[in-house]
Amino acid sequence: MAETSHADLMDRTYRHQRRIYDATRAWFLLGRDHLIANLDQPEAGRVLEIACGTGRNLDHIGRRYPDARLYGMDISTQMLHSARAKLGDRAMLAHGDACAFDGTALFGVTGFDRIVLSYSLSMIPDWTRAIDCALDNLAPGGSLHVVDFGRQSGLPRLARDGLNAWLARFHVTPRHDLTHRLQAKAEARGMQLEATDLFATYAQHAIIRQV
Repeated sequence: MAETSHADLMDRTYRHQRRIYDATRAWFLLGRDHLIANLDQPEAGRVLEIACGTGRNLDHIGRRYPDARLYGMDISTQMLHSARAKLGDRAMLAHGDACAFDGTALFGVTGFDRIVLSYSLSMIPDWTRAIDCALDNLAPGGSLHVVDFGRQSGLPRLARDGLNAWLARFHVTPRHDLTHRLQAKAEARGMQLEATDLFATYAQHAIIRQV
């Protein structure tokens, strides 16, 4: 029921917004290109973006790494309409829940070399479960790459309050303890976390690698 409710909410939110999403979000979804530049993509590696939205990131990943094999999933069928129109046959796309998916069932892939979560954990209610699910679907030697809103401690109070009020209108909740949660999950799995604040703590970028 929770999955269905969240899927319906995302479809209602983006039924019309998806048509202007890329143009209107570019100025505040900062750090996405930083993540892409630091994917360290292996030759012919498999890249999965969880909550791929309009396909903007997969499009950029495909252009930067032409031999990458692209996969994307989203809980919103509305967003997938835009992603399919943008990517065509350059990516395999599927409808799925970030908190409960299996790469073999969705794509026939037993593990991904790179998995991307870009400004999605702040919109997923059970976001820590989504991190676990992503890590479960990594291939040996693979890595999880995350970019999202940061702690915002470097921003003026007025700007921070205004930003969070605006984000709440779109069901977005910055995860201020994201780094600590990622660190705990990395340690539990014997993996290594690299975390960086971006743009005066406006955003945060993290990579979990297998040691």
